Amino acid sequence: MSAESLFSVHYTTMSVMPDSALMNIANQSCSTLVCFICLNRDRIKAMFYHAYNSYLENAYPYDELRPLTCDGQDTWGSFSLTLIDALDTLLILGNHTEFQRVATLLQDTVDFDTDVNASVFETNIRVVGGLLSAHLLSKRAGMEVEEGWPCSGPLLRMAEDAARRLLPAFQTPTGMPYGTVNLLRGVNPSETPVTCTAGVGTFILEFSSLSRLTGDPVFENVARKALRALWRTRSDIGLVGNHIDVITSKWVAQDAGIGAGVDSYFEYLVKGAIMLQDEELLAMFHEFDKSIKNYTKFDDWYLWVQMHKGTVSMPVFQSLEAFWPGLQSLTGDISSATKTFHNYYSVWRQFGGLPEFYSIPQGYTLIESAMYLYKATGDPTFMQLGRDAVESIDKISRVNCGFATVKDVRDHKLDNRMESFFLAETIKYLYLLFDPENFLHNTGTEFELGGLQGDCILSAGGYVFNTEAHPLDPAALHCCSRYHSERRELQDILISLSEPLRPAADQSEETPGAGGSQESIALKPGERRKARVLSCPTQPFSAKLAAMGQVFTDDS
Repeated sequence: MSAESLFSVHYTTMSVMPDSALMNIANQSCSTLVCFICLNRDRIKAMFYHAYNSYLENAYPYDELRPLTCDGQDTWGSFSLTLIDALDTLLILGNHTEFQRVATLLQDTVDFDTDVNASVFETNIRVVGGLLSAHLLSKRAGMEVEEGWPCSGPLLRMAEDAARRLLPAFQTPTGMPYGTVNLLRGVNPSETPVTCTAGVGTFILEFSSLSRLTGDPVFENVARKALRALWRTRSDIGLVGNHIDVITSKWVAQDAGIGAGVDSYFEYLVKGAIMLQDEELLAMFHEFDKSIKNYTKFDDWYLWVQMHKGTVSMPVFQSLEAFWPGLQSLTGDISSATKTFHNYYSVWRQFGGLPEFYSIPQGYTLIESAMYLYKATGDPTFMQLGRDAVESIDKISRVNCGFATVKDVRDHKLDNRMESFFLAETIKYLYLLFDPENFLHNTGTEFELGGLQGDCILSAGGYVFNTEAHPLDPAALHCCSRYHSERRELQDILISLSEPLRPAADQSEETPGAGGSQESIALKPGERRKARVLSCPTQPFSAKLAAMGQVFTDDS
């Protein structure tokens, strides 16, 4: 049988290749497997451009496309959100020209100084995350970067501007943020203090990236404060609920699980620990993982339980829970991840997608898990989910103007909406599953030098995806963090050296404008001196190396 007939794509039927057929692929020649991968990859790319071009032709500059009526709508703040979410996907698919055009367009047209109420959670993961990722990938896309990249750049400044407008939401007695903020006026006095757990705990990736790239610690500080505040609210059996009052720290919804409203909190503990090499975050996750296994796990399925008692409160499974096998693979628990993955996949096979509730599990979360598990095991059976997902999406969701969200997988009724995450997540994870040579899969064999002195190793692999599938380069964070740290150290030295010598007894602060004062050569006009840290350099600046997300210092 020819490769063409064996791997022909069925556009008119939802045919599902038997498990044994996929195993046969693995046992055949390498060229046959490559053909299978290439056919699926090309089809996924065609799906992307059908959706992307439909948005440009019918919906831009609105946030999202309405594919059934072929028009657009603003959903999350009127930022041309689909373009922001799709920008890094363009590069991953190899389209440097369109990446450059859209990046420039966004810089010229998007303004966050607007009187609009925005979701703090969604603006962070989609807008801040998308701009950060695009900034870190801009050099690879062939854009001319300014001196100091990746520690400076126009897309980074846009991300910082958007994030800074979210900061008023964190001004609560607990440090846990409100769910909504007005980008121009701050938090509305009538804003509800109740928000979901994920809305509190899903900031450490984007906000720590911002702090380490820009040198401003405020973003990482508020994200950590929120995480620690949430950690202190867990029950005696180690669980957290679904919705919490950010003013009083009282749980409003006490259902504990790993699905909607909670999911990305656990995701960010693991991914934050990996990206930042942070033992505290990993310890938090391991403690939660013990309680989750003890109280919510039943035969490789995960239910909802009462957070204080551990008794089952909702015997249902949700689509967003399908991210869990991918998270388990990141922590090395491949056996459990594989078992749980196959449970969710069996539901996909039954319905042609994952039900939002299925008395069990939207598809991108399971596709993400398939990508991680394939990378971890090399087992081609995980490609079966990708191939079936392509078939399901193309058969059920494709319309003349893009792809429509499925309202109900039982009857395949469609909703008049193409969410921006279709291009940011669904297509991206599918494409990466069938593109093993993509630069995002780099294992350290390739890298580039960057930074002000050209001594930073960047793009060496170890990319960490935020919950909207925007990849972040940990090496860039280390590079800029080192740069800003050394700059502060040098400033402290210069401040100390520029201070006039005074008698030991006269250590009081000089009166402003008093005679004998000396202008500092390191302070800006009006900037206050800080307490001395060093009187002279005690050691040379450390030489450090970051590869695949792992940071090595000269004393490692």
